[in-house]
Amino acid sequence: MAKKNAARVSATAKRIAPKGNERQEQPVPARELVILTGMSGSGKASALKAFEDLGYYSVDNLPLELIERFADLVAKSAEIERAALVVDVREGSRLDKFPAILKKVRHALPTRVVFLEATEDAIVRRFSETRRPHPLGRGETVISSIRAERKRLDPVRNVADILLDTTKFNVHELRAHINSQFERGGGKTDRNLTIQVMSFGFKNGVPTDADVVFDVRFLPNPHFVPEFRKLTGKHPKVAKYIRQFPQTKEFLDKAVDMLTFLLPHYIKEGKSYLTIGIGCTGGQHRSVMITEELKKRLGAAGYRAKSSHRDMPR
Repeated sequence: MAKKNAARVSATAKRIAPKGNERQEQPVPARELVILTGMSGSGKASALKAFEDLGYYSVDNLPLELIERFADLVAKSAEIERAALVVDVREGSRLDKFPAILKKVRHALPTRVVFLEATEDAIVRRFSETRRPHPLGRGETVISSIRAERKRLDPVRNVADILLDTTKFNVHELRAHINSQFERGGGKTDRNLTIQVMSFGFKNGVPTDADVVFDVRFLPNPHFVPEFRKLTGKHPKVAKYIRQFPQTKEFLDKAVDMLTFLLPHYIKEGKSYLTIGIGCTGGQHRSVMITEELKKRLGAAGYRAKSSHRDMPR
């Protein structure tokens, strides 16, 4: 753990070239400062590394009193165009001054504040996995420290431009999400969403983390075809059997139409990760095939989509 007022400064000469004539609703400014902040355990270190790889001059734990001076230096620098720095709970009670400091910084340089957060359960699990103490100290439980940290960070969260929930992200997905939003000439803002399409069996319950659920038990069940019983929806013969019914194609077309209508609205509301549950009776045939097909179609539409199969035999 870095000492409270110790700043680690690192720079990279790497620059990302524009990718052509892609339309962007919010073009990245030629010169800007990104302030990364948020909960301990939400992925700020990984996010800062992603910014550094994008060519941002990166600073961890710069004291609040120096941010205005740092922004002024970046604004006048002949070498630094974009910079990223971390401000977090290590600043203690001084965080109350952050909104006023931010207002002054924005006079010197275009600035965006990215606040990373995650659910309490996710943060507790991450601290347990890394076996690191919470920055607020060892004297309290991790849960009580997390709750105290949320309260202390309220003044910062209230002025954030981007709220990013990293609960369902792994390190690679977080980096990909940052790249898509901040890489020059990068991905369109209406595609900054990671989609998990998950098959499941209703007999084992609906996934608690599903945001959208489709029930495909109306499709003919391959389970009752003896040669398919021990196979799954990933097998070409099973997939072909399910795909042959006209209601399969009609369902897929309508589901994709609905999702491509909904997804930009989810993004507009700040959602960065969406789980779509596809359920059949046992979670082995119909839901698996539909899940793979939806992932393929959403990917073709320009979204980052991945698939998983909760109840499919290993």
